[in-house]
Amino acid sequence: MSPKRKERVAPPAVAGEWDVRFGETAAAKGWDELCQRAAGNTRAAYEQMRFPPRPPEDSRHKRLRGSLGTRKLDSRELEQWQIEVMGGARIWYLVDDDKHTVWVVHAAPGHPKATE
Repeated sequence: MSPKRKERVAPPAVAGEWDVRFGETAAAKGWDELCQRAAGNTRAAYEQMRFPPRPPEDSRHKRLRGSLGTRKLDSRELEQWQIEVMGGARIWYLVDDDKHTVWVVHAAPGHPKATE
């Protein structure tokens, strides 16, 4: 999704941080909703994705399992991780080692239907 006039400016990745980009258009819209409802938690999730994108797992930040454990992006299978922002709100992202990029593919204030 290309940035447009009056949209938020994202800081560049520095000193070993990973670049964070949207892998799905719907994720960009959901991200904005998360920012409005839980700005502090969404910012903390953003920082968690930047370095390191594969932290030790805990109850709020973990790699997805089973068929959701990987996802294709540009014909490559990438690991899919989840951060619980609050309640049912989740961010799903892919870890792209080749591009040193984290691709946000889902961001929404409600629980993802794929896990129900």
